[in-house]
Amino acid sequence: MATSDLSDWQESPAITASSLPRLRLLTMFRLGLFQMGLGMLSLLTLGVLNQVMISELKVPGTIAAGAIAMYQFVSPARVWFGQRSDARPIRGYHRTGYIWLGLCFQVICLFLALQVVWQLGHSLHVSSQFEAIVAPVWTLESTAWSVLLACIFALYGLCISASSTPFTALLVDVSDEDNRSKLVGIVWSMLMVGIVVGAITGERLLAGLTPETLQSGVNRLFMIVPLAVLCLGFIATVGIEKKYSRYASRSTLEGREDQITLNTALKVLTASRQTGFFFAFLLVMTLSLFLQQPILEPYAREVFGMTLGESAGLNKYWGYGILTGMAIAGFLIVPRLGKQSTARLGCLFTAASFLLVILSGLTQNPSLLKAAVGVFGVASGILTNGAVSLMLDLTAAETAGTFVGAWGLAQALSQASATVAGGALLDLGRSLFPQPVFAFGLVFACQTLGMLLAVVILNQVNVLEFQENAKRAIASVLEQEIT
Repeated sequence: MATSDLSDWQESPAITASSLPRLRLLTMFRLGLFQMGLGMLSLLTLGVLNQVMISELKVPGTIAAGAIAMYQFVSPARVWFGQRSDARPIRGYHRTGYIWLGLCFQVICLFLALQVVWQLGHSLHVSSQFEAIVAPVWTLESTAWSVLLACIFALYGLCISASSTPFTALLVDVSDEDNRSKLVGIVWSMLMVGIVVGAITGERLLAGLTPETLQSGVNRLFMIVPLAVLCLGFIATVGIEKKYSRYASRSTLEGREDQITLNTALKVLTASRQTGFFFAFLLVMTLSLFLQQPILEPYAREVFGMTLGESAGLNKYWGYGILTGMAIAGFLIVPRLGKQSTARLGCLFTAASFLLVILSGLTQNPSLLKAAVGVFGVASGILTNGAVSLMLDLTAAETAGTFVGAWGLAQALSQASATVAGGALLDLGRSLFPQPVFAFGLVFACQTLGMLLAVVILNQVNVLEFQENAKRAIASVLEQEIT
């Protein structure tokens, strides 16, 4: 990165309404590097760590998923961090400082969490080389390690909130209505690129691991990937806010940000009933989309007999699919059907893909599983493009950080619930069915039903009503609260 960008960070921003440049395509891809890094990190937690705990260390699915999900259960902090970045700039910048600090602590917490996982495994009477499981017994020591793991993941979630919410608000700040959908498509596509890169990296670094080399191999992966993510996050955001942010020229809050309280921010969120409808849609849609999150790789291990590296590599098929889906949605479907109809189509397509995943298990066909995961990726890409574009249409520029924090809250709460529910449903399925394929199939069937419910809620969302009423209602709230 040029030294001029570094010096920009040291200066106080001078923003005018008339002299702001528009984002170029290359800059959009540079911003996408941040999401690419997040995609790589997500693979470590819900592509590697989950199956190490469930399939290798035999930690009960509910316990493993519940501990990991703690990083999402602290998601109410997203609203606070969003409001904080609106109201309390760091050295004159509303977003960049929060992004960098959050990312640094994020990678530290992730490595610490892995070390606790190994201790939890040892406490369950696993041999020191993880060669065999000798009747795992849950002890007081196991409980202590699991509680510590949950606490570390909670701290990890706070770090995610501190970085990702201001970053998404930055996307609103630096874009205009006519180029925002293109920015969304590129940035979220880069998230999928990160998942693909992480899956390929993980598959190669984990290939050929034996019980004796499992711990050292996974440790190496958890050091290489986070360090790469730190570099990507810095390259993606340095100098961007100073040069492109339209926050000051758009916001009616400029010059009085310090007076905005969290209470005011919450009133802003309830100023339009459409925010409630969309909040509910995000909850149900995300819950249904991510129930498989903690159990897909164990499904591949136990039903199809895949290795640790092969099952982690499944994510690349999902990544390829979602990249294809987002491209199709951005260039073909959204321009023809609109954002809301695209999201609706994505829900229905995703529901169908879960049925295909179930069919692959019933036929014991690994090739069909890979194809089903790819189809799921295409459906998820269409759904993500439509839902995220619709989300930004339902975001008020005056309080972008607050709104993005609310949408992040809806998504994170439902992802957290999905992670725990997925593990719990798997445990329930194991108790009901002797065959693993039916135990895992119960989870995928619930996802199908949830997607159909999300369509029903989405039909209540009216973007035009939000655009007509929200700005006036928000202005009224601010006039009452800020004097």
